[in-house]
Amino acid sequence: MPVPVVLSGRSVRLEPLAMRHAEGIAWAGALDRAAYAYTSVPHGLDASCDYIARALAEQAAGRALPFALVDPHTGRVIGSTRFLELDYWRGPVIWPPVTGVPSGDPLTSVPDAAEIGNTWIAGEARGTGVNTEAKYLMLRHAFESWGLRRISMRADARNTRSRVAIERLGATCEGVRRAHSRGLDGVVRDTAFYSILDEEWPAVRGIIELRLSGLHRPTSGFPGQSLEPGGAGELLPA
Repeated sequence: MPVPVVLSGRSVRLEPLAMRHAEGIAWAGALDRAAYAYTSVPHGLDASCDYIARALAEQAAGRALPFALVDPHTGRVIGSTRFLELDYWRGPVIWPPVTGVPSGDPLTSVPDAAEIGNTWIAGEARGTGVNTEAKYLMLRHAFESWGLRRISMRADARNTRSRVAIERLGATCEGVRRAHSRGLDGVVRDTAFYSILDEEWPAVRGIIELRLSGLHRPTSGFPGQSLEPGGAGELLPA
C-alpha cells in the first residue's frame, strides 16, 4: 500500500483523510447540494463520519488512498478526492492474474496504474482553480514519485462539465462504456473513460502548469467568482 502523503500547492493542500476532518467534510458537503447530481457527497456529520470510515477501510484493504482537500490559507476543508483502483504489474507473471495485490512488501510497494476519482469540491471553492491544482499535485506525485504507467479518470457520460474539464487537462478519452453502472439518480448510466500515460505526462504537465500560471487566487477566502477561463474548470468524476 502506498504510504499516505501530504501534497501541498498554492491554493490547496491534500491531507490524508482522517476522522478529524469529519466536521469539515460535513460543512463542505452541505454547500450547494444541487451540484452533486452525479457525485456521492455526504450530507451531515453522521454521514461524513461514515464516509470517512468507509474510505479508511478501503485504504486499510489497499484499495484506495483518500485525501481531504484543505484551503491552506484558512485550514478549512473544501472537498475530497482519492487514488483508487490501484493495480500492480511488477513481480513474476502469474495466471490467472491477481489485480490489486503488490509483489513483495505491501508497505513499501507503489502501484503501476491507478485511478483518480471520488472527487468533489465545496460550492465556495468551485471555479477558483483549486481542483485543477489538486489534480496537478496528484498527477505529479503519481508519475514522478510513484513512477506510474497510467492514470485513469471516469465520469458519468451525462456530466458534460466534468468531461470537458477532464479533457482540458489533456487526458485522452478511451470511449464510453454503455449501460455501465447505476447512477446516483437510479438511472443505468453510460460512463466515459479517460487516461493519461507516463509518456504523455510531460506534455500534460505543461498544459496544466500554463493554466495554473494564469490563476491569481486571493490569499483570504473565496471571492465567489470564477478565476478560470470559462468558469467551469472543476472536475467532478462520478
